[in-house]
Amino acid sequence: MNRIEEKFKQLRKEKKKALIVFLTAGYPDLETTEKLVYHLENCGVDIIELGVPFSDPIADGVTIQYSSQVALNQGINLNKIFVLCGKIRKKSNLPLVLMSYYNPVYQFRNFFKNAKKSGVDGIIIPDLLPEESEDILPLTSALGLSLIYLLAPTSNGERIRIITQKSQSFIYVVSLTGVTGVRKKLPEGLKTFLTKVRRYTNKPLALGFGISSPEQVYPVKNLIDGVIVGSAIIEIIRKKNNPFPYVRSFLGSLKKALT
Repeated sequence: MNRIEEKFKQLRKEKKKALIVFLTAGYPDLETTEKLVYHLENCGVDIIELGVPFSDPIADGVTIQYSSQVALNQGINLNKIFVLCGKIRKKSNLPLVLMSYYNPVYQFRNFFKNAKKSGVDGIIIPDLLPEESEDILPLTSALGLSLIYLLAPTSNGERIRIITQKSQSFIYVVSLTGVTGVRKKLPEGLKTFLTKVRRYTNKPLALGFGISSPEQVYPVKNLIDGVIVGSAIIEIIRKKNNPFPYVRSFLGSLKKALT
């Protein structure tokens, strides 16, 4: 059982929901990313998802695309991100998940071993299908890394069965069709979809894409085990000279909504 699984087990025992935050690694710079991780931990965040900047992030909207490009322009790469993860792991026991498209994973020699060595607990590869990852699963399983899959709201019953069976530690449930980004409201039919997914698995369900307000959380909180927030946090970082108090306030409102 790795840190992600331990965290969800603890939260279920305490009848609490997970607050998961996505940060683009190296945005606005590596030093700030590291400081933000510790700040998020102090704000009560349960799991950190670090995004690996990539030139063609097909699942991401303009906010994360922008943050990725800023990071890439500074020369942020996997070597530097693994060093960052190692620094974080020395100071924090927070579960760490890396989100990377498959191209950087494929190009980086011994990616999974380096991820494990740096203190990473899980991997999300949004453009990698379960059917295409049979060679990867033995590597991640042997290292104790969780390979986490995204489940789209367009999925039929067979697709739900495959994803819920293959995804490890939790299932990343995508709230809407399209890309990441702040939304004013989540789509109708989401509660029905979540109810359907729950019939297939007892694994934790973490809802992401578009989460940007407490009002979005209230209607579905009893159907999920946590929420994933990314673009809303990056927007705060982008707009505020000192984002830390604004991040704390925003996350406080989400945590209250999750209780």
